[in-house]
Amino acid sequence: MSLNNNLKFLRKKKKLTQESLAEALGISRSKLAGYEATITPPLDMMVKIAEYFSVSLDILIKVDLTTYSEYKLRELLETDQFFRGRKLRILSTTVDSEGRELIEVVSQRAKASYLAGFADPEFISELPRFALPFLPMDKKHRVFQVDGDSMLPIPDGSWIICEYVDDWLAIKDGQRYVIVTEQDGVTFKIAYNRIQADHQLLLCSANPIYPPFEVNIEDVKEVWRYRLVMSEQV
Repeated sequence: MSLNNNLKFLRKKKKLTQESLAEALGISRSKLAGYEATITPPLDMMVKIAEYFSVSLDILIKVDLTTYSEYKLRELLETDQFFRGRKLRILSTTVDSEGRELIEVVSQRAKASYLAGFADPEFISELPRFALPFLPMDKKHRVFQVDGDSMLPIPDGSWIICEYVDDWLAIKDGQRYVIVTEQDGVTFKIAYNRIQADHQLLLCSANPIYPPFEVNIEDVKEVWRYRLVMSEQV
């Protein structure tokens, strides 16, 4: 259980003294000190602590917040939705009978439903899937079908293999990514990382007739890095 460390960690991040937090929770300072050390609070107090910091009880108890990067901590402490689990990126995936990751295929037709179903294990399990032995087994891959001519010379209808990106700060300027967002659904673009400066990604097309546009990082649901294309036309 991470609750004791998390309580102390959150208090310090919020720049609260033990006295001020104890007063807010309606307990003595000595009792709060015990909770920050080794004593497990009663359930009603755990709920009160979670509500005070706007964090889900599950995260407060199970997740070691001291291991988060500074960017993720900033998200946690500045974004209510992240604390409540709404922005946690939990990837739904499929495996074969031996527990090895399979590669799901998202066609142009399936893209329309992907935004609503990307986190639904049942939806993901219904996608076509296969295995490629030459891809790294410690990475998660997914195939997307290209829609339109914005990423020429990769033409409309091509199938691209992409690698899941769980650390969005690792997005590299000028590389191609599939970005899943609230507004635009599944898009294949050249990305420029503006997360630390502006909490945004700049997305550009390879075809100059399409103007670049920005997306707020809080609107991003998934990021997949382009690895290779499966098309006889390229």
